[in-house]
Amino acid sequence: MSAAPQTVRAHAKYVRSSAQKSRLVVDLIRGRSVPEARTILAFSTRAVSRDIDKVLRSAVANAETNLGWNGDDLVVQAAFVDEGPTLKRWSPRARGRVNQILKRTSHITILVAQADGVPVKPAAAAAPATTSKKADGGASKAKKSTKKKKEAVA
Repeated sequence: MSAAPQTVRAHAKYVRSSAQKSRLVVDLIRGRSVPEARTILAFSTRAVSRDIDKVLRSAVANAETNLGWNGDDLVVQAAFVDEGPTLKRWSPRARGRVNQILKRTSHITILVAQADGVPVKPAAAAAPATTSKKADGGASKAKKSTKKKKEAVA
């Protein structure tokens, strides 16, 4: 019976971002190496990526401090976002009515493990080379259209 690979986890609770928005960013780093995940989060335009980066740095620090692992050799084994409590606020509207505003929160959890036993998601593949335009510069298409016009006139 083989033992499961040892993991280190870090949590961030009551993060003021909806779980749906946070999951979009967490899906980008799941299964990647820690340096690659940090790069992805650094260049992400979403505000919640800063909070997720904090949790990732915390998980790496836990692994380095508690188990003596090297932070660059770690892989994001699992990352998930759960819904937290929702703050309910009211916004006044016309004619004495109110609209409800839901301020959603989320709980972010990241598990890191050593890269030995965990498959690493490959980096994004290079984009395929673009095809060059025809050597005649599209002249053959122009000839066909003029022939049709001449036939239509005749």
